[in-house]
Amino acid sequence: MFDNLTDRLSRTIRNLRGQGRLSEDNIKDALRDVRMALLEADVALPVVKEFIDRVRERASGQEVLKSLSPGQMLVKVVNQELVHMMGEANDGLNLNVRPPALILMAGLQGSGKTTSTAKLARMLIEREKKSVLVVSCDIYRPAAIEQLQTLAGEVGAVFFPSATDQDPVRIAENAISHARKQHLDVVIIDTAGRLHIDNDMMDEIRRVHDAVQPVETLFVVDSMTGQDAAKTARTFDEVLPLTGVILTKADGDARGGAALSIRAITGKPIKFLGVGEKTAALEAFHPERIASRILGMGDILSLVEEAEQKVDKEQVEKLAKKISGGKGFDMNDFRDQLDQMLSMGGLAGLMDKMPGMGQLPKNAMLDDSQVHRMKAIINSMTPQERKFPAVIKGSRRRRIAAGSGTQVQDVNRLLKQHLQMQKMMKKVSKGGMGKMLRGMKGKLPQNGQGFPF
Repeated sequence: MFDNLTDRLSRTIRNLRGQGRLSEDNIKDALRDVRMALLEADVALPVVKEFIDRVRERASGQEVLKSLSPGQMLVKVVNQELVHMMGEANDGLNLNVRPPALILMAGLQGSGKTTSTAKLARMLIEREKKSVLVVSCDIYRPAAIEQLQTLAGEVGAVFFPSATDQDPVRIAENAISHARKQHLDVVIIDTAGRLHIDNDMMDEIRRVHDAVQPVETLFVVDSMTGQDAAKTARTFDEVLPLTGVILTKADGDARGGAALSIRAITGKPIKFLGVGEKTAALEAFHPERIASRILGMGDILSLVEEAEQKVDKEQVEKLAKKISGGKGFDMNDFRDQLDQMLSMGGLAGLMDKMPGMGQLPKNAMLDDSQVHRMKAIINSMTPQERKFPAVIKGSRRRRIAAGSGTQVQDVNRLLKQHLQMQKMMKKVSKGGMGKMLRGMKGKLPQNGQGFPF
C-alpha cells in the first residue's frame, strides 16, 4: 500500500534532509512535490489543499527555520500532519457494554463485508478472547449466507442460520436473542450490499439499525476506489450513524487515496485495514504507523506485534536450543523459517514495515513466488540432504533442480542463502544480536540474490 506515494515522497524527503538551511524557494518546491504526490495518490483535492496549507504554515514558522537541521524538522512536520489527516491514534472498538455487543457491517456489494465480518470475528476471538456470533441479513444472495457459514467454521465463530424468505430485522433480532441465551460476548451482523446506493437499500439497513441499536456501525469499503470511497462513506453516514470504517484490499492499493481522504471528509475513523484474502489478514489502523510507512521509515511496532501473534514461539525456542546445543541449522529449519515468514504476510508484508525498504530498487525486492520456489527446492531434497546440506554436490544439485522445476543456479543460490542464515543463527545463539544485525548489513536482496529476510 502507498507504494507510489512513498516513492514520490521519499525522493522529496531525501532532498530536504540534505538541506543545511531552508529558504522560501526550497520549501515551495518541496510542497509542490508533496501536493503532486498526494493528488496522484487520488487524495481528495480539498484534503490536499488543507494539508498543504497546514504544512506551509508550520514550515514557515520558527519551529522549522530555527532548527539545527531544518530539513529533518520539515520532514517531522509532514509526518505529524499526515497523522493529523488520518486521525491522531488508533480508534478501537467500543465493546464496554452489556453483552452481547452488537456490530453492524454496512457497505456496497463487492466491498468485502462478508470476509471482513469473518476477519473481525477471528480477531476478537484470538486477540480479545471473546465469544462471537455472526449472522447474515443478506436475503438476496444465498451464496453470501453460505459463505459466512463456511468462514464462521474456519475462524471458530458461532454461525446463526438465516434464509432468503426471512425479514432482515427478524433475522437480526433472533440472532441477538440466541446470543443472549448462550451468553455470547459479541454479535456481528452482516447486511446486504448493492451495486450502487439506492433508497430501498438504505431503508432496509436503517430498519435493521433502528431495531438492534448496535454499539458499532462499521462501513466496509474497497480502498482501491480511491477518493470515491470517502464520498460513499459520507453518503452512508448521512443515513446511518457510522462509528468507523474498515478499508479492504489495502494490500492491492498502491495509491492510498482512500486512507488519506476518509477521515478528513467524513470525520469517521478508519479502524481496520484488510490486507489480504485470508481471515487473519486484518490490521488495526494506527495513523502514526501508517504515516511512518508512507515516508519510508518503516513500521517496526506493527512488525513486532505481528511476530508476537503469528510466530510459533515453541518452534523458535526449540530451534534456539538446537543451535545453542551445537547442532547445525539445517534445511528443515530453513523451510520452517520460510513458513513463519509467509504466516506474517509474506515478504511484501514484511518489507512494507521494514525501515528503508521503500528506497530499494523495485527489482531488488523478493516476492512470495520466490519463497515458494525456495520451499519447492528444499522439498525436492532427500531427508539426508535436508539434514546435511553439505553433501549436495553437482549431480545432486541437478537432480534437485529437475525435481523442483528450477535451474541449478537457483539451487546454488538457495544453498548460499542457507549458509548465510546458518552463520547468523550461530551469532544469535551466542547472544550476539548486534553481531547478527551487523552481519546483515549489505546483504539486503539485490535482484533476488541476497539474504531472503
